[in-house]
Amino acid sequence: MYSVTKTAGLTAAAVSAALLVAACSSSSSSSSSTPSTSPSSATSAAVSPSSTGSASSVSISTSDLTNSFSAMANLKPLVAEGKGNVVAILPDTVSSTRYVEFDSPYLKTALGDAGLTSSQYTVENALGVDATQFSMAQTAITQGASVLIVDPLDSGVGAKIETYAKSHGVDVIDYDRLTLGGTRAYAVSFNNVEVGTLIGKGFQACVTAWGVKKPDVIVMKGAPTDNNATLFAQGYDAVIDPQFASKAWTEAATPAGTWTPDVALSEFEQAYTAHKGVNSAVIPNDENGAPIIHYLQGQGVKAKSFPTTGQDATLIGLDNILSGYQCGTVYKPVFEEAQAAVALALFVRAHQTPPSSLVNGTITDPSTKVAVPSVLLTPEWVTTANMNSTVIADKFVPASQLCAGSFAADCKTAGISS
Repeated sequence: MYSVTKTAGLTAAAVSAALLVAACSSSSSSSSSTPSTSPSSATSAAVSPSSTGSASSVSISTSDLTNSFSAMANLKPLVAEGKGNVVAILPDTVSSTRYVEFDSPYLKTALGDAGLTSSQYTVENALGVDATQFSMAQTAITQGASVLIVDPLDSGVGAKIETYAKSHGVDVIDYDRLTLGGTRAYAVSFNNVEVGTLIGKGFQACVTAWGVKKPDVIVMKGAPTDNNATLFAQGYDAVIDPQFASKAWTEAATPAGTWTPDVALSEFEQAYTAHKGVNSAVIPNDENGAPIIHYLQGQGVKAKSFPTTGQDATLIGLDNILSGYQCGTVYKPVFEEAQAAVALALFVRAHQTPPSSLVNGTITDPSTKVAVPSVLLTPEWVTTANMNSTVIADKFVPASQLCAGSFAADCKTAGISS
């Protein structure tokens, strides 16, 4: 586990003096970095903040990171002052469709809108192979990258990349998950314990709403090598464990955990067949949940009788919510995360310190005890009640796609018009 601390933003006087941005969701060992306790003053060893030039007047806040991407244009002074390429390396295409559907295009949009030319940035995917992710980082540095944005497959390869990058004077920004034992400059993520808390509370509310008597629960987890999975579980366990302790609920099984959907299905099937009274499941993301829900439907389980949960607000997850087979999903506006990562990369590239209105907290790496200056974004629990005002309003998922075919009637019931 790691701890998360949020800090206050810029003072009113500082904001008024700055150029405001137009406004419209594993473990390994490595060498430790020097502890940083204040995100407003923390930089990596490779960053030497400058107080001169137009870039020093650039300010940006997490509240500016809307789905219009308009805030990115205000970062152009940083682009003009910085040097080197920015390369983002995503982990895979299996654990979540978000990397293909959202992260990759959003990162490209943010990098381009900020003023980088197509030759100055690259967004690529390691396709689930550690060696590929490390090789991509090496190649990026050889070809002139000065900043890497990395969502590591696991902390082992993440720390290896960060050690290599640091030895070549290149900064790394941890994207979405922290590299334990790493030497990154900054981190960008959602509050992952809060993500888990939302899953737990959403599940608890759903058990009541769907009238499940004597809940007999399979508690599933993500990959044990992913510290995010540990934090998600920390959040939902804190909500549901008291129910087990009081004997109000029964904990039927706790499989080892995975982010591979077919493995998650296998884990679930084994637990489901071994415990005949199972009538609900805590599931950490939509992708793992989808084959499980399909399996339950094949077993004759009816809508709104077997609560399940999810995360990432994927199309299939949202459709499963509409049809009554999933209680809800944690919505993490990836457009915010992508823009935050790009903003950090451009401040680092220009040797500037990002403002505390952007770097609004710290994440403590338990391996090194270093407080990593971080951008911490806020997740939201989405059900049919607020789907229209969140994922649809943000254009995260088009209503026409969500409400296609057999889901048209469900959308109409939920007040969603395609």
